[in-house]
Amino acid sequence: MSDSWDVVVVGAGIVGAACARECASRGLRTVVVEGSVVGGGATAAGMGHIVVMDDSPAQLALTRYSQDLWAHLAERLPANVEFETCGTLWVALDEEEMEEVRRKRAVYASAGVASEILDSDALEEAEPHLRRPMAGALLVRSDAVIYPPCAAAWLMEEAMRAGAVLSGPRRVVGVGAGRVRLDDRSELRGGRIVVACGAESAELLPEIPVRKRKGHLVITDRYPGLVRHQLVELGYLKSAHSLTADSVAFNVQPRKTGQVLIGSSRQFGDEGAAVRTEIVSAMLERAQFYLPEIGACSAIRTWTGFRAATPDKLPLIGRWPGDETVLLATGHEGLGITTSLATARLIADALTGATSEISTQPYLPARFFGERRVAGFEVDPPQQRSEVHA
Repeated sequence: MSDSWDVVVVGAGIVGAACARECASRGLRTVVVEGSVVGGGATAAGMGHIVVMDDSPAQLALTRYSQDLWAHLAERLPANVEFETCGTLWVALDEEEMEEVRRKRAVYASAGVASEILDSDALEEAEPHLRRPMAGALLVRSDAVIYPPCAAAWLMEEAMRAGAVLSGPRRVVGVGAGRVRLDDRSELRGGRIVVACGAESAELLPEIPVRKRKGHLVITDRYPGLVRHQLVELGYLKSAHSLTADSVAFNVQPRKTGQVLIGSSRQFGDEGAAVRTEIVSAMLERAQFYLPEIGACSAIRTWTGFRAATPDKLPLIGRWPGDETVLLATGHEGLGITTSLATARLIADALTGATSEISTQPYLPARFFGERRVAGFEVDPPQQRSEVHA
């Protein structure tokens, strides 16, 4: 195998696999280096929600763009990816939350995303096992779910069919100046290096403002029909975007198997993989508040993973100011599954000089540098490197 490439992608999670597929399909000689298995890490730990989110205009643009890419790809996906357009119901407990439903619908409409408001009766018909009464909900029919590890594996297979090479398991210990240094003391050389290893990216580039944010998930035995849509509480955004406190929120997902995937939690400062029983208990209590029958269901597995979080809740996509040979594709927090395809497009556009379909400006890593500290994140000024960072 050659040690010199047009592009070296570090990481074979769903973002790295998507980047490899996009780069190889454009004729770039591409190699992917992975320290474990394809679709491991945060990809294997995620829920797999392909969702349009509207916390900011930039988030809305990226998630909508990527959801469209997933929709165009859907017919080609194998059965084990479990792609299903089940839709999302953003459920409202009271009239105050219904005001948020109406606001959210207006924002989606302005971006061309179809949604509809359900009143209490319509919501009960759509999801008869939810607690009663509920004020209503916003239904976004275009949202979908997938099984992320198999999606990543398929994207990698597509990349390899287009000529990409998968190298691993091989652990990367340093990147810079067009070189990727491996733990066996060998190197790969690339005209460009794409760092797409999620929360581990900061181990290779300590200057980037990415922190690990731990999450727990629980999956039940098979209960077909208990949940029909992805169900998310309106308070989810407050939980997802708090940068200080541990939090849980109601977020459940139906699987094609009949199982129910229960989320979600967010923690900073706990970098151990162990399951925290108090966090799981809080998640299940929150889930039972909205979905009373979940309390009688059997859980068959609980696990944790680490999201890659940034101060402004937007990913780092594009050239890193500290080294012209390095591009970043990380910092997606809980939206890496959704935005993997759009991220890959933007990365490949940057590598080939193509004009992107959406503005890349909000996601460029350069937006952070120049400030020492941003919302609790340490940000070191990037330094141009002449050799690999060990």
